[in-house]
Amino acid sequence: MGMPSMPELLIVLAIVVLLFGAKKIPELAKGMGKGIKEFKGAMKEGEEDDVKEIAKKEEPAVETKAEEKKSENA
Repeated sequence: MGMPSMPELLIVLAIVVLLFGAKKIPELAKGMGKGIKEFKGAMKEGEEDDVKEIAKKEEPAVETKAEEKKSENA
């Protein structure tokens, strides 16, 4: 089962138009576009939060190493 051919895609498109009507299809596409945009935005926010959490976890380790060097020099 590979990719559907052109006649199969046209049949599916015709069925979709019959089920939803020509006016409803642009509204559905617009809603899907907004959903995808929101999903991508949420993914970016999640990645930024992960980076911030990792940075917070690494900061104490860096400070501890600096304190150890100070105590060795004293």
